[in-house]
Amino acid sequence: MTEPQNPHTFTVPTSIDTVSLFGPADEFLRLVETAFDATVHARGNVVTVTGPAAEAALVERLLDELVAIVRTGQGLTSETVERSIAMLREETQERPAEVLSLNILSNRGRTIRPKTLNQKRYVDGIDKHTITFGIGPAGTGKTYLAMAKAVQALQAKQITRIILTRPAVEAGERLGYLPGTLSEKIDPYLRPLYDALHDMLDPETIPKLMTAGTIEIAPLAYMRGRTLQDAFIILDEAQNTTPEQMKMFLTRLGFGSKIVVTGDVSQVDLPSGTKSGLRVVRDILTDVKDIHFSTLTSQDVVRHKLVGRIVAAYDAYEGAEQDQVDRERRRPR
Repeated sequence: MTEPQNPHTFTVPTSIDTVSLFGPADEFLRLVETAFDATVHARGNVVTVTGPAAEAALVERLLDELVAIVRTGQGLTSETVERSIAMLREETQERPAEVLSLNILSNRGRTIRPKTLNQKRYVDGIDKHTITFGIGPAGTGKTYLAMAKAVQALQAKQITRIILTRPAVEAGERLGYLPGTLSEKIDPYLRPLYDALHDMLDPETIPKLMTAGTIEIAPLAYMRGRTLQDAFIILDEAQNTTPEQMKMFLTRLGFGSKIVVTGDVSQVDLPSGTKSGLRVVRDILTDVKDIHFSTLTSQDVVRHKLVGRIVAAYDAYEGAEQDQVDRERRRPR
């Protein structure tokens, strides 16, 4: 029996510009119509939704959320609409408007905010815990958001310095075999951290902050033997630490400090046979109070849409390969 499809109407508040809400040539409404089993039609500030009751109710909830986002002064984009739809489909406790309008940091007219539900939970985890792990593929914003939280904490005078570090082991290279001075050798490994800082601070202030020691960017080896007080410390590319290095780093924690560890366990560049500290640390610390693990997935990739599809395709391929290996192991000899 076909479910009755009674029209539902949604009235856009007069304070909301319908072009901002509906998009140029009703682009956003067409996205909504494509995503739901419903017909969406706008006339003036009244939207008529025709379809199954459950779908129509979801469209109404979505329009409420989009109105709330527009009210914050944040312009809608097709990406914002698509991410709002995805969150409503997941039936989560958090409202899309709360997730997508949370401002972490603003600089030179640019605002940094979480763009997915898992990113919002990751940012909340950083706020609530002393040590947070952000684990996920490239493009999920795990390092970028951590750095935004660090700059926010510095500006709010919650900490006195930011320390950014990475293990200088990537793609099989070793520092001793690279040309140049030590500074020139380590610079390529730390460049992504410099690039992110330039998005968040006025470029002319960064050298001054680094000279004063307020911001320090250094290889992981430089952390040994130190106790880091009143600092926001970020360990990036942590999949390239050994278990011993991970333990060394985490025990640098001093009073008044916060640590964020980020990495992608599918991109380990350590020599064959060497365990990744990031892979084993979850088993060791998962039940320790005040430590939080956030997992981000291909659904949280905020680069070009194709990047998310590439990550998902590789995950599926590697999962199928692992299944094949497991089947071979179980086969009777």
